[in-house]
Amino acid sequence: MRQPRILIVDSAGGTGLPYDRLLARLQPMQVRVETSLETAVESLRRDSWDLGVVTVRVSSPPDVLYQTLQQADPQLSMVVIDSLPSVDRARACLQAGAGDYLELERVDRDLEDALVRLLALSRRVAAEEVLRRVVERPYSFDDFLGESPPMHAVYAVIDRVASSNVDVLITGETGTGKELVARSLHRRSRRGSGPFVPIDCGAIPESLLESEFFGHERGAFTGADARRIGLVELADGGTLFLDEVGELPLPLQAKLLRVLQERRIRRVGARQENAVDVRVVAATSRAIDQMVARGEFRRDLYYRINVVRIDMPPLRLRGDDIGLLAEAFTNRATQEMGRSVGGLSPDAYQVLKNYHWPGNVRELNNVIRRAVAMTQAHTLGLDDLPDELITASGRGTGSEGEAVGFFAERAAQTARFERQYLHDLLSRHLGDVTAAAREARLPRGTLYRLLKGHDLDAASFRPEG
Repeated sequence: MRQPRILIVDSAGGTGLPYDRLLARLQPMQVRVETSLETAVESLRRDSWDLGVVTVRVSSPPDVLYQTLQQADPQLSMVVIDSLPSVDRARACLQAGAGDYLELERVDRDLEDALVRLLALSRRVAAEEVLRRVVERPYSFDDFLGESPPMHAVYAVIDRVASSNVDVLITGETGTGKELVARSLHRRSRRGSGPFVPIDCGAIPESLLESEFFGHERGAFTGADARRIGLVELADGGTLFLDEVGELPLPLQAKLLRVLQERRIRRVGARQENAVDVRVVAATSRAIDQMVARGEFRRDLYYRINVVRIDMPPLRLRGDDIGLLAEAFTNRATQEMGRSVGGLSPDAYQVLKNYHWPGNVRELNNVIRRAVAMTQAHTLGLDDLPDELITASGRGTGSEGEAVGFFAERAAQTARFERQYLHDLLSRHLGDVTAAAREARLPRGTLYRLLKGHDLDAASFRPEG
C-alpha cells in the first residue's frame, strides 16, 4: 500500500505546529505544507491527496476557507483546526462537509486520532467503489474480488473457456478460491441451469468411493437396501466438480478415466451402463505434476482433466488485493454481526500485508471475522489481530523463492528493526514497560506482544538490587 499523502494548509508554514510529531502514527507518509489558499488550491487540482489539514489562524469564517478548498477536490477528507473555536464555527464547518473540527489548543491530543479515522474511512469508501466497479464491468465473477494482475489473468481464462464444454483443472493452495472458479465456470456455461455437484475426493472413505461416485443397485453389497444414484449420474446435464482430485486412489482413477472418455457409468451391481452428459472441473492443492512423475496419479487421467488449466495465485502474491479483501470482509462481518466498525488502521493493514497467509483468502476472512467480533474500537487495530499473526508477519516466512524474495526480505528487515528498536527502548527506560509504551506511542498490550514475539523480557533490563 502506498504511503498516505497529506496536504497541510497553514499560513504559519511547517513550523506553525509540530506536524511531524502529531502525525507520527501515520509514518511513513508524504506531507506538503502550503502557506496560502491559492497555492493550496493549485496543489489540490494538480496532485492527488488522501487527507487534508486546514489550520485557520484568522477571524474570518473557517467554513468559507474549507469550502474553497473543497471545490478544488470534493472527495478529499479534511480536518479543520481553528485558533478561534466556537460552537457556531464548528457547526458551520461540519455542515459544509469537513471530516472533523478541532480546537487549536487541543490539537496535540486529537489530530492524530482524527486523521487515522478519516484515512480508514476513506479507504473503506474506496474499497466499496472498487467493488461496485468490479460488479458492473465484464470482469465480475460472483464472489470474486481482486484487481491484481494474477486475478485478471484468472478472470480472462474463465471468460474464454466457460461457454465451451472442455474439462478444466484448477490448481492452487488451500483457501485460494478454487471452488469459486468452478462455480463461475458452471454459471457462465450453457449448463448453468443444470446441477452443480461438488465432490470432496479426500473426505469420502475409500471403501465407499465407488458407490458414492457411480451409485449402486439394490443388493449390490451388504447394506445396499435400495437403488442409489451416484454423484456422477446426479450431475447429468451439469458440472461435476472433483475437489482435491489428487486424493483419489489409483483403482478409482482408472474407473474415472473410463467414465470421462466414454461418458457412461455403471452402477455397482448393475449389468448395463447409463450415458451421462457431464462437464468435469477438477481441483487440487497438491503438486499434481510431481505426483504424475512419481506414479501417484495416472498420467492418462491427468492429460484428460488438464485440457485447460487455471492456476490460482496465493494471497501473498496478490498485492493490494489483501487490503481490498480485508475491507470487503470487514463490511460483510459488521453487517452480519450488527457491529459498527469503520475499517482497518494503517498499522493493522501493514501487518496483514506482511503476513505470509498460508491459509490464503479463507484464513484472511476468518481473521477479519474474529477481529470484528472481538474489537472494542471503531477501527480494527493491532489489538484485534491474533498474537501469532502479528509475530509471524515480521519473520519473513515466505517459501516461494524468487517470487516472494522482495517481501520476505522486507519482512526480515522490519523484524530486525523492531528487535533493535525494542531493545534500545527498554534499555533507555530500564525495563519500565509503561514508560517505554508512552515513548513508542503504543498501547501496553501491543508492546507486550511485540516483546514476546522478539523474545525480549522487560525484567532483564531492570537494575539489579
